[in-house]
Amino acid sequence: MKRSLKTQMSLTILTIVLATIALVSVLSNYFINKQFTDYITHQQVLKKQIIVSSISKQYSPTTKQWNMDYIHAVGMNSLYEGYIVKVYDKKDEMLWDAQSHDMNLCNQIMGDISNRMKIQYPQINGEFQAENYPMLLEGKAIGTISISYFGPFFLNDNEFEFLHSLNKILFGIGLFSLLLSAFVGHLLARRISHPILKTVEVTKQIADGNYGVRLQEESNTTEITLLMESINHLAKSLQTLDKLRKQLTEDVAHELRTPITILQSHLEAMTEGVWEASPERLESCYDEALRIGKLVGDLEKLAKIESENLKLNKKEIILNEIIERTISNFQTELQSKKIEVEVTGPLVSLLADQDRIRQVIVNLISNAIKYSGDESKISVELFETRETAGFIVKDNGIGIDKEELPYIFERFYRADKSRNRSTGGSGIGLTIAKSIIEAHGGKVIAESEQNRGSKFTITLPK
Repeated sequence: MKRSLKTQMSLTILTIVLATIALVSVLSNYFINKQFTDYITHQQVLKKQIIVSSISKQYSPTTKQWNMDYIHAVGMNSLYEGYIVKVYDKKDEMLWDAQSHDMNLCNQIMGDISNRMKIQYPQINGEFQAENYPMLLEGKAIGTISISYFGPFFLNDNEFEFLHSLNKILFGIGLFSLLLSAFVGHLLARRISHPILKTVEVTKQIADGNYGVRLQEESNTTEITLLMESINHLAKSLQTLDKLRKQLTEDVAHELRTPITILQSHLEAMTEGVWEASPERLESCYDEALRIGKLVGDLEKLAKIESENLKLNKKEIILNEIIERTISNFQTELQSKKIEVEVTGPLVSLLADQDRIRQVIVNLISNAIKYSGDESKISVELFETRETAGFIVKDNGIGIDKEELPYIFERFYRADKSRNRSTGGSGIGLTIAKSIIEAHGGKVIAESEQNRGSKFTITLPK
């Protein structure tokens, strides 16, 4: 049977507390009883020594007589405390005997002690036993005392009452702790389960397509806070992906609509005889068809690159040579805009797919030229470490707004919404570049400020 988190936590805490209280109670009762019985046993040894010492002092060496009244008082007091005393002189003649003095009282006291101890401590198998102690005065024997008592120890009524009171106090503390822990456990479980239930509610809304919902709950629990932050991040990511998906559909439609409309209008005009099918007009239609083919080709390239089955033809390449050869292919554009390109850094060699890396360089250099002004400068800096190598392409062109920067690698995403197709391309060049670099196990980092240029850092494993 399924239970809520709050119920499970409350039951778990209650079970742990019950087990803890039971264990503490058992151990406390055991050790307290043990310490108390050890204390009682020690006190009984001292009591017997006091009885022997008190009676020994009642002999007068001068008169060689015993103070029988005091012996009687000590003997009766000892009897009430559970000790049956018999006193003999040095000739072993009886001086005083509690049983002879009051047999009924002795039997009653012995019976009470035996019954009480057998009920409370049946495990000790105790019984009355007698011990003889010599009486000495100035080192000389003056007699013997026989003391009978319930061994190995016994408790009187006051001592039993003390133990019973102590056990009641322990039971009361345990019961109070149990109730308090159940209350605190309920509050704790409710405090933990509430944000989780709220998180479940929000995730259901996200699953239903409401990506704008966010968790506003606060929690002092680190793990729950991380969970809520992750849910909020997920919702934000899904919201961004949904926005990009819609933007992708819109951009693809826009990219295809213009050349198709031009083709349709031109062909319709020529078909109906409005226009003559001249070479110039046919060439215009051919250009639009090429534009559609290029867009489809770019999409095919991207799909192939992002496919898990993409195979790289890796071999040892000199990165400097590929960069310089690629830059030489842009001489016409560079001379037209009077842009200077500077290549610096060490000679770098690594294992990579030459054609794919060249494609990345083409995309980055092409973008740098497009968005750099006349008479500007583009720098390409190569670098390498023990395990990685790469290059940095930096320009001082129009740059990219900070809010747009995280999305420039998305398909068809354009930081400059106002640019036209002739300057903007299809909008998937950076997407292809990033996919190629990640297929090599590398990474690409973009840094930019609006009107202050852009910097792209490519890092590849050697």
